[in-house]
Amino acid sequence: MKLYGSLTSPYVRKLRILLREKDIPCEFVQADAWAADSPVPRLNPLGKVPVLERNDGSALYDSPVILEYLDSLKAPALLASAGEERWAMLRLQALADGILDATVTRLLESRRPQPQQSPENIKRQEEKIARALAYADSIPKGEAYLMQNRFSIADLCLGVALEYVDFRYPHDWRGKHPRLALWLAGIGARPAFAETVPPGMERAPQSPR
Repeated sequence: MKLYGSLTSPYVRKLRILLREKDIPCEFVQADAWAADSPVPRLNPLGKVPVLERNDGSALYDSPVILEYLDSLKAPALLASAGEERWAMLRLQALADGILDATVTRLLESRRPQPQQSPENIKRQEEKIARALAYADSIPKGEAYLMQNRFSIADLCLGVALEYVDFRYPHDWRGKHPRLALWLAGIGARPAFAETVPPGMERAPQSPR
């Protein structure tokens, strides 16, 4: 298998973490989807990463689909197979992806020339992120994990989302949400997280649990 993507993409990072957590062999190919010779449009007509090229030559996209496929390849599963637990995990995955989407939108808007920027759009994205962080902080948590007593898809996705907020929208969200900050410190200390830190990202100090 080959995973095509960028080292700075949080959507790609989720998959790289899962591959490490489950020790699944997969070649990682750095790919610029915008380059003239990029293989990405051939594999994904939307021209986006991540893309997973399977051994039979077929491709899967985007990150939630690839995440579930990779999770199915090797036990134990990080995503519950049925019932309320599965829906709770998928809801948290959707929340995390929404945080990523809002952070990316805010970043792109802020990079536009000043006269072309929309302060209203930037504010709207920041409000989305603030509401999502407040919701995440309100979730009853176990000692170390969001659900069950083990690492799951919910922990993986939300951990990546919060570290991406630190990377691209640095602000003191920890002051408002210390419980969430403590949880992230534990999740972020996992080797798979440490080994996939994007270039240029300075991680917040990891607090002892």
